[in-house]
Amino acid sequence: MRLAGKRAIVTGAASGIGRASAILFASEGASVLAVDLAEEGLEGTRREIERLGAKCLIRRADASDEDVVRELVAAAKRDLGGLEVCYANAGISGGFVPLLELTAGDWERVLRVNLIGPFLAIKHAAPLMRDAGGGSIVCTASVAGLRSGAGGSAYSASKAGVISLVQTAANQLSGSNVRVNAICPGLIETGMTRPIFELARERGSDKKLGQLNPLKRAGQPVEIARMALFLASDEASYVNGQAFAVDGGLSSSHPFVPGRIA
Repeated sequence: MRLAGKRAIVTGAASGIGRASAILFASEGASVLAVDLAEEGLEGTRREIERLGAKCLIRRADASDEDVVRELVAAAKRDLGGLEVCYANAGISGGFVPLLELTAGDWERVLRVNLIGPFLAIKHAAPLMRDAGGGSIVCTASVAGLRSGAGGSAYSASKAGVISLVQTAANQLSGSNVRVNAICPGLIETGMTRPIFELARERGSDKKLGQLNPLKRAGQPVEIARMALFLASDEASYVNGQAFAVDGGLSSSHPFVPGRIA
């Protein structure tokens, strides 16, 4: 059991990567506090975890609200007995609105969820972990934070910010034994990307999804959850301040698209 006896918070846990991670953490021995705004999805996550015989608490909450995050960390201490793992995974896409058509409000909404949320998770989880001897904080970034063209401008900027945030946090938490890392997923079939997949299936072009990466396919949430599990576990005890692309190799090169070059 790679997380035996550990207590974990997972945000964005009602579906997709968050749900897969919460379930995988529980299957490896963790007690989980699952957080999301989608209460029905959270109930589904709890049922799956309880089928494993593991403990799962759920909270319908906004992970970008500081008072809420402060209370979530307090709840982990009070109701789970502590906190060794925090996976700040909640995020939104913001759509593919052209940069010059974005409003400041559009931009702020995406950054609040995608960047301020992870900042708050680190700010409030790290002291509890530090005082208890250490822990692991994982944040979901994106390949869109590594290279342009993989997401909308606000989304890409927010995810680039997450990568910088984990590097900064790892250094500022020096000596605390609190590790902070990021995962940069490629194209993964989740609730957030479902419209892309559904449209492709309607058009009969679903086999083209993921064709720009060397593995020639899209990824599944559990494939990101496995990386989150590694980073959360003691197996990653010397891994800190890093951003790992889990993208089928998409970020390893500049993909050649036939017909795009004369």
